[in-house]
Amino acid sequence: MSEASRSPEPTTGIPAIEPEVLRGVQRGEAEALGTLFEACFDDLYGLAYRMLGNHAAAEDAMQEVFIKLHRGAGSLDPERDPRPWLRTVTANHCRDHHRSFGAKVTRFSKPVDESDEGMSLPDGGPAPDAATLAAEKSALVQNALNQLAPPDREVVVLRDYEGLDHNVIAEMLGVSHAAVRKRYSRALTRLGELLQDVWP
Repeated sequence: MSEASRSPEPTTGIPAIEPEVLRGVQRGEAEALGTLFEACFDDLYGLAYRMLGNHAAAEDAMQEVFIKLHRGAGSLDPERDPRPWLRTVTANHCRDHHRSFGAKVTRFSKPVDESDEGMSLPDGGPAPDAATLAAEKSALVQNALNQLAPPDREVVVLRDYEGLDHNVIAEMLGVSHAAVRKRYSRALTRLGELLQDVWP
């Protein structure tokens, strides 16, 4: 898992994954792999969806990421949080997807059974009007993100949704710090243009 060294910063704000679980993953134990999958899935799926803008494509990305995890399980370091490496793998897969023919097909498609998540309210949640407004704003932002060029979109997602600084993003993407800052600035300008006439 050489890509692990490309994103060495610790993951903060979420519970650590026990080394024993990671040792089980190393040994190829199905239960340990399942535990790791559950611990990482939501964050990685959110990253994939924001970068790809399509639920079906994000689900496919998760399959590919965890296939790669399974294949490389033997070289996993049980003393090191695997989530930064998995985040890099996910981002790289999404970048590759944009270069493929499949991106041209899925970019404009949406399965008929795909529902907008976030519309159902948990007990004690915000009032329906507030939840609807939040969902509408989220959809507007995602639609605007989908209109950015993939290199610009990925920088916005990694910076604003994943909370990574420019140096880490530059290392993940294999580009210079200046290039990341330029992409980010360009992306924010374009997002402002896309949202200025539609933001409620």
